[in-house]
Amino acid sequence: MANLTTKELDALSDQLNYEKLMACKYTAAQEGCTDTALADTFSRCAQNHKDNYNDLLNFLK
Repeated sequence: MANLTTKELDALSDQLNYEKLMACKYTAAQEGCTDTALADTFSRCAQNHKDNYNDLLNFLK
């Protein structure tokens, strides 16, 4: 992996925080939802953000 600048690392850190926040928000929305179709959509969105978070972490390793 190439060396990243401080600005690039800050941007990746911001993106990691965003992905984690969105995963938590969609998970909370899914848990509080009574409509199963909507709950499934929230669950898929949460999983998508979790995957993005993990992909970014793996990129940094």
